[in-house]
Order: sequence, then structure tokens, then C-alpha cells
Amino acid sequence: MLVLGACSPKVRTPKPETSKPAEKEKPADKKPVKKFTQASVSLLVPFKLDELNLKTATKADIEKYAMPIDFYQGFKLGLDSAAAQGLNFKLNVFDTQDDNAHISTLYKNERFKQSNLIIGPVFPEGLKFIANYAKENNATVVSPLAATDPGEFNNPNLVSVVNNIGLHGKKIGTYIAKNFNPANTIVVLINPKKTEDEAFAAPIRNYFQTNGKFIVQEYASAYTFETKMIKGKQYAVVVTSSDRAFVLPTVEKLYKLKNLPTGGYAINLFGHPNWVKQNYPAEKLQDLNTIISSSYKIDYKSSAVITFIKKYRYKYGFEPGEYAFKGFDIGYYFGKLLVNYGEDYRDYLVKDKYRGLHNSFSFIHDEKLGYINTSLMLLKYKNFALNIVE
Repeated sequence: MLVLGACSPKVRTPKPETSKPAEKEKPADKKPVKKFTQASVSLLVPFKLDELNLKTATKADIEKYAMPIDFYQGFKLGLDSAAAQGLNFKLNVFDTQDDNAHISTLYKNERFKQSNLIIGPVFPEGLKFIANYAKENNATVVSPLAATDPGEFNNPNLVSVVNNIGLHGKKIGTYIAKNFNPANTIVVLINPKKTEDEAFAAPIRNYFQTNGKFIVQEYASAYTFETKMIKGKQYAVVVTSSDRAFVLPTVEKLYKLKNLPTGGYAINLFGHPNWVKQNYPAEKLQDLNTIISSSYKIDYKSSAVITFIKKYRYKYGFEPGEYAFKGFDIGYYFGKLLVNYGEDYRDYLVKDKYRGLHNSFSFIHDEKLGYINTSLMLLKYKNFALNIVE
């Protein structure tokens, strides 16, 4: 199970001396920070190294295993960057093989048992399996990639990094309520009502039921919606599907309705967060003022991103993928928490905000669900690209 063990060296970066104002006396009841001399981090990733023979593997074979490798390499760079601020890390990397039986053998592994922080497993079934161990041992477990609702894991010590679909729905609802006038705006859900469609529709519907100023209508398709439209009304249309076979004709239809020769309807479109990885006609999405919510966006013009890419190329010899950025942000953020707050780092999760290379962390705490990242951004199609709205 133990495939790698790595120590991040303690690197001290000298800082220029500056004059500082006299520090205020600390309150007498403030608990002193118990710093680590060395922090132990366990990373649980499904490398499935038992299935991969590098001597005979094709490029396609290797690409199947790219995600865990990319994530690990980015994570290692992030932890190294945190170590440079003054702490030794012991990084134990385990190949879970995406198998709960392999995870269970870790419970007797001394290095794993001594972990100050556990990152992974990355898939929901593994996270459900490890929940009892986390509760029994008061172990902090970070869910780095799963977008599953934290309620499914039953783990008060879970840290959920990726926003669940309910948070995406609430973000869209809040934006509409803030930017549209309920006196002349109708909110329309185009919802085919498959399970995944309803998962996005439900939090939006619930939001407007709670904040009952807007008229909300729901249709199975844009063609049914067309028969009920009223000239002079503003329409905030949310398409809750990410099925391209459904979405593409829906976008085409809404575009035609907005641009009728006899005078079109005022339509503003809001899409499913999965659209960020899909391909639709940019000029039509732009004309419809389309906005989607997203957990992440990489600004390749950012100096921090450019520096990371150069470091990644130098160390590993190829370009970082999406999961390398995710790994770096998680490694650096949680590494910094361990550096700064020692044994009490979990108390600071809700206080320490973070803006990373590809996303941001802003955690809230729920006694039953654990720590949930609520930081989301809205992206709008403009100049044939997705740009951050807020």
C-alpha cells in the first residue's frame, strides 16, 4: 500500500528587516499555538499501479492514469511551497487502487495512524468507507475532488473542497435575485427532470420558494416554454441539464426566440456548471448573456500561474493539467495551516480564506457535515471567452 514516502525539506527564506509597530499584548485567555516539529500528511490516491506496466504501456494506457499522477505531482509542489515557510513534512503516499479492502489495511499501518492530516480518498465510495475510522480516531479527512453532497458521507471531520451542486444552484438564485427586478422578471427552469437535472433544479426552486418575490415557471423544454411567453417581460432562463443532446437545440431555440424578425423576447440564460467543459456555439451563448457557476478558473496570464507552470515543467518535464492545479492549491493551503497553527489547524479552517491558482477556499462548519467550501465564481461568455463576473 505504501508507494511513496517523501520529506519536504525545511527551507527558510530570509525576509528583509522592516520596522514594525509595537505588538499589542495578547489576551491572557488566548490559547498558545502548539507548533509541529514535523507534520505527517497521508495522501490516498487511486494510482492502480498494479495494473500499469510501464514497459508495455501505450500512451492511451498511461493517459488513463494521468489524473492521480497529475494531482500527486501538483500536491507535492504545493506542500514543498508550504514547507519553505518553516516546517518539515512527512508525506506518505498510498495507492488505494480504488478499493475499500486496500483502504482498510491502512488502519493498521503506523505511518497512516500517525497522520496529522489525511487527503483522500478521491472517490465518494472511499470517502464513505473511511468515515467511521475518521470519527473513531478524530482524524481530519479532506475530500479533494468529489462534488458529492457532504450529507452522504456522515463524517463531521470531513473537509469538502469541491462545491456540491446545491451550492451552485444557490449561487445562481442569489445572482438572479440581486440583479433582476421581480416586478417584470419571470424565472424559468427548463428541466427535463432526469436525476442529475433535478439535482441542479431543486436548490434553485427552493431558493425562490423561500425568497418569494419572483414568479417561477418550469417547463420540460424550450418548445413548451415558447407557448407561454409574454412580450415585455424579462426572462431569467435556467437550463438545468448538461446533456449536450438536449442543451444544444435548447440554446438554438432560445437564441431564435431572442432574435425573432418581428421582435424577440428579453432572455438571459443561466447554464449548468458542467457547461464549462462542454462546447456550445459561443456567439449564441454570448448573445444570450449566458452565465454559469464554476468552482474554478485558471488565469494563464497570472504571474503565480506562470511561475507554477515553469516549476512544474522543470521538475516533471511536461505541462501541468487541471488536476495538478487542484493538487497544488490543496497541498499549499493545508500545508500552510499546519505550518501556522500546528495541532489546532482545524480551528482555523473557517477563518483562513485562500485565493489559489485555480479556485478559492472559504469554509463554513457544520457539526454533522464537517467543513464545506462555499467559494464559487460566476463566469459569463464575453469576447468569445468565459470571464469572471463575481
